[in-house]
Amino acid sequence: MIHKMLSNKCPNCGKGHIYNEKNIYFNFSKPRMNKECEHCGFAFEKEPGFFFGAMYVSYALGIAEAITVFVIGTFFFENTFDLRILPWIAITTLLLSSFNMRIARIIWIYILKDV
Repeated sequence: MIHKMLSNKCPNCGKGHIYNEKNIYFNFSKPRMNKECEHCGFAFEKEPGFFFGAMYVSYALGIAEAITVFVIGTFFFENTFDLRILPWIAITTLLLSSFNMRIARIIWIYILKDV
């Protein structure tokens, strides 16, 4: 299932694509989602406002990335909490924000696929 998520596949049939773009990882343009799966017809957006919950998933991903950068950064600084690590956390969060938005929507679709 995680492989299907990371490869942008439909949660219902596993053949169609959720996003039009082939590269969903480092694409900084506005995401273009398909309305439904081109293979099985599974609707990705169930109702207006369906993806508001994906914001919580994106927030959790951002926090996990920030904590990871902090833990890795503590090996490179003398103090446990050195303020010089904050720019690295900010840069990482900004660089991964586009990826987080896309993958959070995919995770949200997979969580609520049977609803």
